[in-house]
Amino acid sequence: MKKQIKFYSGNIAAAEGALVAGCRFFAGYPITPSSEIAEHMALRLPQVGGVFIQMEDELASMAAILGASWGGAKSMTATSGPGFSLMQENIGLGAMTETPCVVINVQRAGPSTGMPTLVGQADIMQARWGSHGDYEIIALSPFSPQECFDLTIKAFNLAEEYRVPVIVLMDESVGHMFEKVVIPPKDKIKIVERKKPTVPPEKYMPYKAEDFVPEMACAGEGYNVHVTGLTHDEKGYPQATDPEVQDRLVRRLCDKIRKNEKKLRDIEEYEMDDAEVAIVSFGISARSSKAAVRLARQRGYKVGLIRLKTIWPFPDEYFEKLADEIKKFVVVEINYGQIKLEVERNVGRDKTFLLPKMGGEIHKPDEIYRKIKEVYNGN
Repeated sequence: MKKQIKFYSGNIAAAEGALVAGCRFFAGYPITPSSEIAEHMALRLPQVGGVFIQMEDELASMAAILGASWGGAKSMTATSGPGFSLMQENIGLGAMTETPCVVINVQRAGPSTGMPTLVGQADIMQARWGSHGDYEIIALSPFSPQECFDLTIKAFNLAEEYRVPVIVLMDESVGHMFEKVVIPPKDKIKIVERKKPTVPPEKYMPYKAEDFVPEMACAGEGYNVHVTGLTHDEKGYPQATDPEVQDRLVRRLCDKIRKNEKKLRDIEEYEMDDAEVAIVSFGISARSSKAAVRLARQRGYKVGLIRLKTIWPFPDEYFEKLADEIKKFVVVEINYGQIKLEVERNVGRDKTFLLPKMGGEIHKPDEIYRKIKEVYNGN
């Protein structure tokens, strides 16, 4: 029950966080740079009474964790770019069937096979829009091994609370970085379990929700549950030609996330009290950005950092309010401008500037500092 201090990589920290959160089923297929997560889970799950399965591919891996969740287990998979692409159809199935599970994507440079051993942050939009149709997703972005541990636990809690697949958008640099990780005493860690039915089986409606999120009965618990990717009514029965049922269902699937954005919002502000220019960043890019802000502050520039720990749902209202206070926004990300699109949508194109990075490298603080000077001085 005592606090423990470990020296973990981000990948190992995420795996240990999953175990603390109660994950007892992992299905996956090895892929650089996430393979250490699967390897660690293969070792550790049997030690805690869990199950590890290496599947034939990522499509099957995603299907397996959905099935395990309906069997009552907290479940997870881990992958990187090409594997994440293959998971999209079943991520959509998870959103439609409201199946709690966690997907860790340790991003690498793409597209396609790209640069398997080098860093990327270009799966941001895919995490939100990768499957078809209207749905909402939750995605978190750690920037240290400590946050890989903490945010993986949070991902499981959110998956259980909102009955939705939750994505942990790590990146290669954070995944392979070793740092101190503090594991709090067990009684200090919040663990959320899914809501169970409070009515007898004959009165149970598997998809009826008073607060957007229905109670969830799993296989073997004495309740009749029909699980389908088709448009379905509150009993779970297909209603694939009824526009009213489709409208009601899709609105609820989206609104359970949209209407809770403030509750889901997780942002670190650094030196923002008097900032005139704000750096917006996440993951490994935020570490370089924080160093650049310190350097700029030392040289008299009123600049701050907005670090997104929750990427999706995007905090539109937060940025809309800041648009009146901050003169300019500089988005620092290892892609060709994905979060930049969301920022400029809320604050305006004329106030939004991009410092992209491709080539499998992270930004250097000096690069960001030069961009701060350029934007600040209007050059």
